[in-house]
Amino acid sequence: MTNLSSSFMLGELKLSNRIVISPMCQYSAIEGVAQPWHAMHLGSMAISGAGLVVVEATGVTPEGRISPHCLGLYTDEQESALTRLVAGIRSYSATPLGIQLGHAGRKASAEGFDSGAPALPDAGGWQPVGPSASPLQDDWPIPRPLEIKEIDQIIDAFASAARRADRAGFDLIEVHGAHGYLLSSFLSPVANKRTDHFGGSLENRMRLPLLVAQAVRETLPSHKPLGMRINGTDHVEGGITIEEAGILAAALRDVGCDYVSVSSGGNSREQKIPPTLPGYQVGYARDIRKTSGVATMAVGMILEPQQAEEIISTDSSDMIAVARTALDNPRWPMHALTELGVEPEYPKPYWRSGPSIWRGYKSVHKN
Repeated sequence: MTNLSSSFMLGELKLSNRIVISPMCQYSAIEGVAQPWHAMHLGSMAISGAGLVVVEATGVTPEGRISPHCLGLYTDEQESALTRLVAGIRSYSATPLGIQLGHAGRKASAEGFDSGAPALPDAGGWQPVGPSASPLQDDWPIPRPLEIKEIDQIIDAFASAARRADRAGFDLIEVHGAHGYLLSSFLSPVANKRTDHFGGSLENRMRLPLLVAQAVRETLPSHKPLGMRINGTDHVEGGITIEEAGILAAALRDVGCDYVSVSSGGNSREQKIPPTLPGYQVGYARDIRKTSGVATMAVGMILEPQQAEEIISTDSSDMIAVARTALDNPRWPMHALTELGVEPEYPKPYWRSGPSIWRGYKSVHKN
């Protein structure tokens, strides 16, 4: 037994180990509806050996999608497609499945596939919304500031999407509150210039993320965990600080969040992110875990099994999430556990490719 391979309880949900497959946008949906690619991608992740798989950022409204090609969960057709996807994966994998619900705010209507450009109307684009009329950068559309009644509607949309996710069979919901998307932009003084009770003080800037978390928590059955991805810092002067992030995390705990996944950045193109060295964001998860008392998930350039083991064994985080690492090597969790001396359980059709084969490959590769 290693720390990485030890089980972990998120509320009443038991994870078989501390490895999580992070939400990763695939930009492959049609009108927000999951396609065969999603079944292939998520099905592969579900037999990776991870303790939890979380589906990509899924818009709670049409305008809340990051791009015209992102998943949505606001129509019956979208819900039916995800219900079939979950049922299909359930037929061969018991790995818990979560889904990340979000609203992209002023970063919505992007082209997709990391192009860094907004989608034009003839490519299915739309005018984004946000806390204030502050565009992400000069060549992006100016977001329309949300009215109070629209904020209330978005809170209701998160609750409605959570209800659909529950019916679809997901075990967990993660709300996207990081990377400069809507909830993150309300929290950040860089993007939020409001003068009403949603802007100004930290208490006001936290209001929308907390109201969304509370609405989702009240919608979900009590046995299903709720988490939120948050920023530990905006990496820009005048942005959110690690101290503010810790206060937010504690407040999320108080409204029923079981964990926070700690990332950073995305609210300003003036951000100065330090060199993306392995584990460069782990310190944020460690600090927030210590100050808030809520379980944390560390994410970002976690590449090696021993690195992941150290994060858990030093109480820097309760879980680690991998994304691009798993895209490159869909069996990374199994290989990581094998390298740490644990025998993972391969799916029966893959038994002939088990630990002995991987150890032999590593031995040859190192030589």
